[in-house]
Amino acid sequence: MSLKTRGILVLVIGSILGVSLSVGGGMLANRAKSPVHELTWEQAHLLTEVMDRVKRDYVDPIDDAELLENAIRGMVADLDRHSAFLDAEEYQDIRVSTTGRYSGVGLEVSNSDDRILVIAPIDGTPAQRAGVEAGDEIIEIDEMSVQDDGLDDTIDRLRGKAGTSVSIKVRRPDYDDPLTFKLTRQKIRVASVRHEVLDQSIGYLRLSQFVDSTSDEASRAIDEMMAEAQELSGGMLTGLILDLRNNPGGMLDSAVDISDLFLDDGVIVSAQGRTPESRFTRLARRGDILDGASIAVLVNAGSASASEIVAGALQDHNRATIIGTRTFGKGLVQTVMPLSRGRAIKLTTSHYYTPSGDSINGIGVSPDVYVESGRGYPNQSLNGRLDRENDAQLIEALELIRNGHVMHSRAAD
Repeated sequence: MSLKTRGILVLVIGSILGVSLSVGGGMLANRAKSPVHELTWEQAHLLTEVMDRVKRDYVDPIDDAELLENAIRGMVADLDRHSAFLDAEEYQDIRVSTTGRYSGVGLEVSNSDDRILVIAPIDGTPAQRAGVEAGDEIIEIDEMSVQDDGLDDTIDRLRGKAGTSVSIKVRRPDYDDPLTFKLTRQKIRVASVRHEVLDQSIGYLRLSQFVDSTSDEASRAIDEMMAEAQELSGGMLTGLILDLRNNPGGMLDSAVDISDLFLDDGVIVSAQGRTPESRFTRLARRGDILDGASIAVLVNAGSASASEIVAGALQDHNRATIIGTRTFGKGLVQTVMPLSRGRAIKLTTSHYYTPSGDSINGIGVSPDVYVESGRGYPNQSLNGRLDRENDAQLIEALELIRNGHVMHSRAAD
């Protein structure tokens, strides 16, 4: 191991020891309640000893910078499955996922049986205009096979600077020969909301994720559905189906804002952590956008994190009936903390609790009405067609709203 790396390790370990001793000394009075296990010089020596062995004896050469980054990744990743060290590229991807904006060709893709499949092209994007279709299997990008690429690598190859070109070759069912599309990347805005009016006066609102624009998109969608219901039936929306199935979550603030659309007051979510910033309570502001109209929320095992905040808040306030299967059970809050040179760590900082004070971590939100779902519902794409004949959970929600059996609370006058 180089003298430079040894020097860096000495500085890092010295700093850790200094902090440990400082914290330990400041907490001696509370040792009985909260014992502090300080890092010893022997443990610090073990770290340098292991790195030295790896550097010297590992089968393939590995440089000091890679060793140090791997050590950092392992340290953070071993805390829990949600915490991670992010290099500059990974940090940029996180930022893209929370804004819903990137440069690329506009494809929703997934990995199925080691194949990269197109879920759907996003409306108005290069891929959609060129004729790429849902179900196409991507086999080459720029004449290079994607066989050994994972989903993330394929997405990275599809993205790029706006105005640059990329070609993709796909295999399409019922076509003998592959199809090639030459596309020019552009700025893409990923929608997180889909809506339509069912039975003239029942609104359907699907949220695929929680990004910073989701609340505004949802509010506009509800306004549009209200106008459409007025035109079709001469009245207001009689109910709303909020579809959170397979929604993996996203930004906590977005989930709070969505919940606040339908609540007039009270706690939406609270959180407890070790630092002042990680302890908070979010309250609803006066004003229910539906004025107390019935709400049915659809959930399944793919509904996680921010989705569970919304479902838990509406359930605890008796504002909605939760329909489907038990949710995923992720009751933890992650905070992305920027570091030097464009890097960051995503760190679990809080446990969150529903308005009733319950933690759903590892448990999930239990539905009020348990309904198993057939395979494939909902369609993974926001563009997917609703199937009102076979989607059992959707059918149940429609029946409950029609018959007035959905829990709700009238907004205060």
